[in-house]
Amino acid sequence: MSNRARLNEDEITAALVALPQWTREGDSIFRTADAPDFPAAIRVVVAVAEQAEALDHHPDIDVRWRTLRFVLSTHSASGLTGLDFSLAARIDEALRAESAA
Repeated sequence: MSNRARLNEDEITAALVALPQWTREGDSIFRTADAPDFPAAIRVVVAVAEQAEALDHHPDIDVRWRTLRFVLSTHSASGLTGLDFSLAARIDEALRAESAA
């Protein structure tokens, strides 16, 4: 699911089922997670940056000590696309790799 076409409501609902840590807020999805410590949080950010570059799709990332908040939306489509959900799954993988909850 790495398409830049805007998803319809049914597609968004189905995609969110596979990503239980993510919440929809308007035309975006977001997730907050706590890393074990600040260095682990930064390692997650670096891993996400590499995945974002590979997809050419970049999240908003807020770092507060060990708490990370990721927000995804496809601005060019004015909503959510397959890219948002593909990157969300990769963010989940990066968080698991650092044992972030």
